[in-house]
Amino acid sequence: MIQLNRLRIDLPRFSIQDIDLSIEKGQFFILLGPTGAGKTLVLEAIMGLAPVTSGQIIVAGKDVTHLPPEKRGMGIVYQDYALFPHLTVLKNISYGLRYRKIDEQPTEKHLDRLIDQLNLSHLVDRSIHNLSGGEKQRVSLARALAVNPSVLLLDEPLSALDPNFREDLRQVLKKLHQELRITFLMVTHDFAEALFLGEQMAIINLGKIEQIDPVSRVFQQPATPFVAEFVGMKNIFPATFNKNRAIVDNLELCLQAPPEGRKRYVGIRAEDVSISKIRPSNNGLNVFKGKVSDIIDRGLYYEVSVSTEEVVFRAMLTKSALFEINPSETKEIHIAIPSSAIHVF
Repeated sequence: MIQLNRLRIDLPRFSIQDIDLSIEKGQFFILLGPTGAGKTLVLEAIMGLAPVTSGQIIVAGKDVTHLPPEKRGMGIVYQDYALFPHLTVLKNISYGLRYRKIDEQPTEKHLDRLIDQLNLSHLVDRSIHNLSGGEKQRVSLARALAVNPSVLLLDEPLSALDPNFREDLRQVLKKLHQELRITFLMVTHDFAEALFLGEQMAIINLGKIEQIDPVSRVFQQPATPFVAEFVGMKNIFPATFNKNRAIVDNLELCLQAPPEGRKRYVGIRAEDVSISKIRPSNNGLNVFKGKVSDIIDRGLYYEVSVSTEEVVFRAMLTKSALFEINPSETKEIHIAIPSSAIHVF
């Protein structure tokens, strides 16, 4: 449905560097990355709002690289709503229809259904000034969808909302996608949004794509140290490999199987690092002695750093688990890491 071929955008002090990307028809695709990674710039290039230095943008088999935005058959929703303050809700929703040909106009039934789906029926005559943030974003969604776009582009549409509105609109987006089955491309830096909404995902950093995979695979099998750290993997170490063993400094970690290809790092999620006062059996586990060197209260859990002679591991513990260990009185503890929980990349 959307194909980016060697897309390059050069701006002062920043560039999008030869991006190749393929998004299937009807897919909910997530472009995830930190602030300043180039997410919105890619989105605006697809929409026709950012200058393309080189490469191609193909939509539904048609080269749209140099077409104006209104000729691309897309809708876009921004985080700041971008609504017209002097127009009512209904006039905002129908604004884009003035640029459509008569034979392309959606039916009144389509607009009524869309307004009903987004729970806006009681607001159609209201001024934009009298809407909540969640209501404004639903109006923005309705306006983008009113023109029957083949693609809906979403630029962090939930980031400006408070948690309650954010959860509601997340559910709305998922339901809309399931019902409309048009292609959604959403940029975000929020993991919860990506996991809940996305089917396929690309991670972007400093204008380069680091990984493209199904959402679950990106989180379970990060391809680079940046992706691993970005998706929350707390233990990332340079390593050398000898058959089914990874050597981190002088510490050996047993892997499930010898890694394929050239690998340079190991990664372990904090929740996969177990801590106990009693040494567990080595059955399928890497077991080491250590001392608690730091404790950080993360609200719902504690992040505990455990120092071995060679490496510092970070683990995730509940309050009750931390009290059971009682690190202030326990001089030596044991950490255990399943071989199956060690990722290599």
